[in-house]
Amino acid sequence: MTKNNDLTESPDGLVYTARLPLSSATLNYLATLIRGHCKKIGSRWRALPAGKIAGIVLAVLRCDQRPGDLAGGNGVHRTTVTRWVREAVGLLAARAPRLDRALKKIARSGGGVVLLDGSLIRTRRRTGTENRKNYSGKSKCHGLLVIALTDDKGRLLWVSAARPGRTSEITACRHDHLTDRLRKAGLGAIADLGFVGLDDSGPDADPAVITGYKAARNRPLTRGQKLSNKALAAVRAPVEHGFAHLKNWRVLGKVRTDPKWATALVRALLVLTNREVSR
Repeated sequence: MTKNNDLTESPDGLVYTARLPLSSATLNYLATLIRGHCKKIGSRWRALPAGKIAGIVLAVLRCDQRPGDLAGGNGVHRTTVTRWVREAVGLLAARAPRLDRALKKIARSGGGVVLLDGSLIRTRRRTGTENRKNYSGKSKCHGLLVIALTDDKGRLLWVSAARPGRTSEITACRHDHLTDRLRKAGLGAIADLGFVGLDDSGPDADPAVITGYKAARNRPLTRGQKLSNKALAAVRAPVEHGFAHLKNWRVLGKVRTDPKWATALVRALLVLTNREVSR
């Protein structure tokens, strides 16, 4: 009997093809951005064409594919793929809507309210002094807090900068002067009980942020307050759909890169999400 010690696979490894659950319009849009950027900076040569680069970037963002695996299958280096992803994220994030413009657009279209909510994007556990500020006591994990606005149908309008997980939702909104900008645009926002106390306007002013009622230990909710909370929960339910569409991009399952890059990443995914949803 002869003993065979040969490898079951070739030295270069196996290469397989997979299908991305994205439209060709999204691929063409990103490829057009990359071609325009290359022309602007005078980059006359790339290892792969713009369409292929766009496909690799979308595979990283949508399926959280490892850049090293994609690099091996396309004959480039891992750092090249990482550079392409960073470049594409920067191009997309620059096209994300600003808060003032998003609110003015809703006001011009005749809308009266927007939906407000926050979500935690999980990250790796940091070391040293960076560890504690990213820990969310509410979610019991490390992450970054993101505030988002959607319309009454759950379409994402704007996302805030990614802040450490220990930041409260009210603090994040006050940092962006959200209530002042809502009043300036003539809009109101509907939010959950986590935003109670955000709108500290006078009793005679119209509220910019509408929330439900919280029960206290010695003050249970009345029947009318319970019905009001139920009605508000039904109205603000579409905001969860907006976050669900955003988190379909598996790269947000756990951010493994520098948290400072997370803001550009989330805003880039906002642009791609809106194109996919509007399609």
